[in-house]
Amino acid sequence: MSTAPPTSIDALRVPEVMTALRLSRSKVYDLIRSRQLESFTIGRSRRIAADSLRTFMSERIEEAA
Repeated sequence: MSTAPPTSIDALRVPEVMTALRLSRSKVYDLIRSRQLESFTIGRSRRIAADSLRTFMSERIEEAA
């Protein structure tokens, strides 16, 4: 049985979220601390699930409408 590599990135690093949202590092960590953006840690590394980022953006779009 072979395992295929993932076709997309499922867990983003903070710098990748910074780029995606065009926000500073401190603002991304503020969103994580306030639980507006869900995240998890692996060791000392913080990761944000791609689905969490999509949900965050969708909620902001709905609020703006």
